[in-house]
Amino acid sequence: MTPLLVNALLLLAAGVGLATTTIKTEPEGPTRMMITQAAAPETPQTHPYVGMWITADGNVRHDLLPNDRYDEARGNRESAYRGRYKVTGNYIEYWDDTGFTADGTFVDADTLHHGGMILRRRP
Repeated sequence: MTPLLVNALLLLAAGVGLATTTIKTEPEGPTRMMITQAAAPETPQTHPYVGMWITADGNVRHDLLPNDRYDEARGNRESAYRGRYKVTGNYIEYWDDTGFTADGTFVDADTLHHGGMILRRRP
């Protein structure tokens, strides 16, 4: 892989929020590049909020995954937003893969306030 191509790929990776890039040169082989997912919390989170959260009309659906990622659907648009999240106490922070950030507060075990919306845990 040419140095120009490697630099172009690194810039592309940085532009889409992929934070960790490793270039490894093997003595007997070509240069290889590995792009990994955006930086996540150092240790897996443990919190009681993993699962599906939906608005009363079902239009907005947040699926908080156990691997510190989320997948948000809006209306008929599945996976409208995806990214990582972190829960600290009853506070949640979202980092969308496109760079958008948001937050929310868990009022109790079944209620999430986020962006002016109220989401409830889906049973």
